[in-house]
Amino acid sequence: MTLLHPSARLPVRRFGAPLLSPSSRAPSAPSFSLIRSSLPFPPEKARFHRELEAAVDVVERACRLCVDVKKSLLSSDGRILEKNDRTPVTVADFGVQALISLELKSLFPSIPLVAEEDSGFLRSNSVHAQRGEVHGANFLVDSVLSAVAEKTSSVDEPLTSDDVLEAIDRGGKDAVSFDAEPSAYWVLDPIDGTRGFLKGSDALYVVGLALVVKGEIAIGVMGCPNWKEYNLSTKKSDDKIGVSTPGIIMIAHSGCGTWTRRFSDVMGNYKRIQDGWRRCFVDSCWLVNEASFCIPDSQTWDLIPLSVLFSSSVDCGDIRDKQKVLLLPTCCGSLCKYLMVASGRASVFILRARAQTVIKVWDHAVGVVCVHEAGGKVTDWNGSPLDLAADQVDRRIIFPSGGVLVTNGALHKQLLEIISSNSSIA
Repeated sequence: MTLLHPSARLPVRRFGAPLLSPSSRAPSAPSFSLIRSSLPFPPEKARFHRELEAAVDVVERACRLCVDVKKSLLSSDGRILEKNDRTPVTVADFGVQALISLELKSLFPSIPLVAEEDSGFLRSNSVHAQRGEVHGANFLVDSVLSAVAEKTSSVDEPLTSDDVLEAIDRGGKDAVSFDAEPSAYWVLDPIDGTRGFLKGSDALYVVGLALVVKGEIAIGVMGCPNWKEYNLSTKKSDDKIGVSTPGIIMIAHSGCGTWTRRFSDVMGNYKRIQDGWRRCFVDSCWLVNEASFCIPDSQTWDLIPLSVLFSSSVDCGDIRDKQKVLLLPTCCGSLCKYLMVASGRASVFILRARAQTVIKVWDHAVGVVCVHEAGGKVTDWNGSPLDLAADQVDRRIIFPSGGVLVTNGALHKQLLEIISSNSSIA
């Protein structure tokens, strides 16, 4: 019997069972063994097979929503919003959270959701619009409703604006208070890399969803609608060669590995891709000077302790000595960097935790399980695992000491030693 069967009506805090212990990975396994299935492993080998199937389906539909909204965004400035912290937010951001919240509540009503957004901005602007103080605010709510209605599964009655706003708030702050050891909850980042979403077709962004069970990340799904092979190149745009990949979906299940498959070549139709699932692993680099690095878009290399020993370059042709490392030009948000490491396209993602910066759980949870199951490692700068329970009541914030270090595993100990030896810069 599947633990999280959709028909289950158990109270949230009575839910749960120990996770399967991670299985060892055979080093001789092929990097891209091909399997044709809804998931790349059978239900009897994956305790949360049904939950992962549902997560893959809803994340893929959420990516379709993003693509459709982005097309309309190009000719409609009214689709661009800004939150109080000046981070751009789109109809897609609210729409993805509403869609995933609605679908998960329908399938797994006993499991709460922790997500980035709440409807406060939309509700307040709607009130102002009714008073004639803000032009077009009702249009924004209607736009979210329209985007969600087109992608949601069948419902008994047509969706209303209230349905969508309530769905958004189901994952918002104060929506649920957790016990010291909550049984299970979903963690959602509706769009990680919102600035990238707004930049254009070449900029990466990710829809990320994870399920946490008994304090462990059990499954994860990341959808990157515009993943392209040449995004990973350090060459100039006029040197890019090859056919771009029209997006990928990455999944991970505790003990079952990390896998990817491509979206359809025709994004609008999203036909079931025929290539199937491919197992992916982190890269095998074990020398720091030969590793490829990712850092946050808001940080510079000189803020990273490794800068004491190594300079950096974004040009692979400029890496000529053992004191310079390659810095990959990725895009906004943290999850695409996790995706890079888990897929073997980058060796390291390193983030410095600043005193004024709040690190949110949804920026890391799904990435952690994907990297772990691909053979990598994720810790804080002291070498401790990220503590998802540090925010005991809301489960929304993590407090990694020094910062976050994501590696292929082989480099982890070396990098921790360098960080420790040069901690004065941190």
